[in-house]
Amino acid sequence: MTDTNSAHIPTTICVTRHGETDWNITGILQGWIDVPLNDTGRKQAFEMAETFKDSGFSIVWTSPLSRASETARIVAEVLGLPAPICSEGLKERHFGRVQGMTKQDLSVLHPGLHADIIRRDPACRFDEGELPDQFADRVVAALHEIARRHPGERVLAMTHGWVMDVMTRHVRQLPRNLVLDMKRKNGESLWLTVTGGSVFSVCDAGDGMQAPSGAGDRV
Repeated sequence: MTDTNSAHIPTTICVTRHGETDWNITGILQGWIDVPLNDTGRKQAFEMAETFKDSGFSIVWTSPLSRASETARIVAEVLGLPAPICSEGLKERHFGRVQGMTKQDLSVLHPGLHADIIRRDPACRFDEGELPDQFADRVVAALHEIARRHPGERVLAMTHGWVMDVMTRHVRQLPRNLVLDMKRKNGESLWLTVTGGSVFSVCDAGDGMQAPSGAGDRV
């Protein structure tokens, strides 16, 4: 099959938020800090695997951060799939110098930024962190890469909350700086079809196959 022909074959991608961490519960900004799953998060991963057992995935992709990669590894092992493929493009946004800070401390030291983070404003600027367009560009590029490498397949992509916000705005053709009135919970999924490397649409194939979700955190 030529690259030209394969570019027109749709790829189904189930984008899912990782299992719970202790920092989710305590409200600490994780970003690129490598925080492991807690026991609840591991339980959620096994629940995801059970939910996805008839989804027909051929491969799992994941953010390299351990809260996502461990979730992906558990799901892949239960489903009898190869070891997950890591993609830097699926990493959470880099929150710069405020990574590792509690929301309580952030509200005192940086009240304006705290308010923006709580409302998940994509236009937030983080000192020494990723710029909004830089972040969005790499997330969209990751979806392009997955589709290019797996035409006609069904792929599970394990990632993070702010990453899923970017994908949600992109698939709905919304402005990149629009604040969404939603928050993806741990284990929540977004099903997409990607065709030709540029056309994205919500895929009905995932209806009724969403993994159980936890309460999640607000950042």
